[in-house]
Amino acid sequence: MKPIAVFVGPPGAGKTTVARLVADALGVTVRDTDQDIEAQEGMSVADIFVTRSEAEFRALEVAAVVTALGEHDGVLALGGGAIMNPDTRAALAGHRVVFLDVDLSNAVARVGMNRNRPLLLGNVRSQMKHLLDARLPFYNEVATLVVSTNDRTPADVAAELVPLLTSEVAN
Repeated sequence: MKPIAVFVGPPGAGKTTVARLVADALGVTVRDTDQDIEAQEGMSVADIFVTRSEAEFRALEVAAVVTALGEHDGVLALGGGAIMNPDTRAALAGHRVVFLDVDLSNAVARVGMNRNRPLLLGNVRSQMKHLLDARLPFYNEVATLVVSTNDRTPADVAAELVPLLTSEVAN
């Protein structure tokens, strides 16, 4: 068993929203590893960062990704930083990974001053640029399909992906 598709990308790319739309269109379930962690730990990702540490969250994240890859057969969305861990990147090998790419201006406009994104507190634009610069090579490394979400609605992105994923599932 493995997911039909695994969505990766930076904050503001639309991973959770597009994954939900694609799953609905394909008639399968959607799963989000950040939500898995929140349910398991009984607190938000932001609270885990604050009360514990980013390192502890990242360890929980690797375990959540590995578990989800092994037991979920629908559409899976990963947290934006999941791909930074080499164990997560290794676990993604052999999976259909969709990188939802977004440029700096679109990402910043979408996340705004969202306080639920602990790595973007402070100067959102500067923090987002730093995240994009650090993560882009890893998103590209794991991706089997790259789709830009710039200036597009989640529905437009999902409409592009559904036929691509449907044809890949049939093959």
